[in-house]
Amino acid sequence: MSSTIVSGMRPTGRLHLGHYHGVLKNWVRLQDTHECYYFVADWHALTTHYENPEGTGGFSWDLLAEWLAAGIDPDRSVLFIQSWVSQHAELALLLGMMTPLSWLERVPSFKDQQEQLRERDLATYGFLGYPLLMTADILLYGAEQVPVGADQVAHLEISRELARRFNSFYGRSPADAARLEAVLAQLGKRMTGAYGKLQQRFQEKGDLLALEEAQVLLGRVAGLDAETRELLLAHLAGKGRSILREPEALLADAARMPGLDGRKMSKSYGNTIGLREPPENVRKKLLTMPTDPARSGRNDPGNPEKCPVWPFHQVYSGPETRAWVMEGCSTAGIGCVDCKNTLADLVLEDQAPIRERAEYWAGQPEKLREIAWEGARRARQKAEETMEQVRSAIGLDAAAAQKP
Repeated sequence: MSSTIVSGMRPTGRLHLGHYHGVLKNWVRLQDTHECYYFVADWHALTTHYENPEGTGGFSWDLLAEWLAAGIDPDRSVLFIQSWVSQHAELALLLGMMTPLSWLERVPSFKDQQEQLRERDLATYGFLGYPLLMTADILLYGAEQVPVGADQVAHLEISRELARRFNSFYGRSPADAARLEAVLAQLGKRMTGAYGKLQQRFQEKGDLLALEEAQVLLGRVAGLDAETRELLLAHLAGKGRSILREPEALLADAARMPGLDGRKMSKSYGNTIGLREPPENVRKKLLTMPTDPARSGRNDPGNPEKCPVWPFHQVYSGPETRAWVMEGCSTAGIGCVDCKNTLADLVLEDQAPIRERAEYWAGQPEKLREIAWEGARRARQKAEETMEQVRSAIGLDAAAAQKP
């Protein structure tokens, strides 16, 4: 295995084709080359759906069934339910002790989701602290990489910042900490202030230029030996003993699945096709899709690139079919119904085995529970290794609280 991958989904409903093409197909590929931890993020679902949690449990099993149907293999990937691994909550709590409120308030999703979900009361600690739980999900398993879309890279940055901050605070011996405190006291208020601003730039934004400026700044301090200078630079960079690993973004090579109206497929837009939706519903949805407005009549030529149906063909059709659609539409050689029926056949052909496997797993609740339990056992084992290091670094001796 080249590295560890961690990713999860919130159980807020059944999956649609956007999830399959945008996430699950990538997960299936990754499990062949990485150590993968995939989890049902039921605690995350409560950050926005805390008032009506009734469906969370049922949707958790729907997610597992559909993951297995899509090709996720529990023998090659660790599949589990987040709330079954208590270390996620413990690490999130401990990270919260050292996280400035301003860091949480500037996370892109904080304001974005408040704007998008105005009908919900999101003035809660759970919603504000969502990035802490997300960070715990990642850091518990020492994930080198987290598969994200290009629009999600900024959301991962706080996890990197928190890893640096934790290592900076707790990754040093008591002797180093005392020495560091003494050195900072000797630098003087002005120099310490400049040093602190550079540390903030690097730890909050990963600004590599701040490290270079710090080297110049410390080089001007008279009487500062090389060893002390290295200690200060390491502290600024959060490079104490690496207890928590900084994760890197793994940009997902995934198709952007279009919705029925031409926008990105999303439940919030009401433009989805369910991963295991009945065939008659799928065909009806595709046949009633809007088309190029220029084709008001059967004999009017159109432009596929202005038609919401065309992006579906780019996902499902081969070169010959796409050429047939492009030629036939632009010359009025085929009608929109011909184009849509061909597309529906392709979508249903691709969807049929997934639907069949999903229905099988949905009818095997005991097997699903066994898979989730075994996955949680393996996840807890890995997560506890991290928590032992975390508790030790902070000075929390968990063993002392246990009966002899």
